[in-house]
Amino acid sequence: LQKSLSETFGADKYSRARKEVLTYMFSRPMQMALYFCTGVLDDESLFHHYALNVPFYTHFTSPIRRYADIVVHRLLSASLGACSRSLITMEKEAIQKQADHCNDRKMASKRVQELSADLFFSVFVRVRP
Repeated sequence: LQKSLSETFGADKYSRARKEVLTYMFSRPMQMALYFCTGVLDDESLFHHYALNVPFYTHFTSPIRRYADIVVHRLLSASLGACSRSLITMEKEAIQKQADHCNDRKMASKRVQELSADLFFSVFVRVRP
């Protein structure tokens, strides 16, 4: 796919713009990553990361960015024995409920971003026929 896209971009002064637009358009329908609590899933194949081809994967960033990252840091720290397990008092169902809420907010944010991009593209096309 990447090779085909690279050939489509061309080498003229608009190739970079075409690359950005086409890459965005092709990645838009891809399935977004979801937060979930491993304790509520029986199918371990769901832990697999397709692009990296690893059987077990977790992702998190700095815990100052998102609540989901704070939860992952705390759970990972407790599982490695770096802090007291008593600090993690949430049951797996409560963790999944938080994960579902984070997923809902992430999806809503993505939808607003897409609608905003569509609106500005419409304005751009209208102004520059």
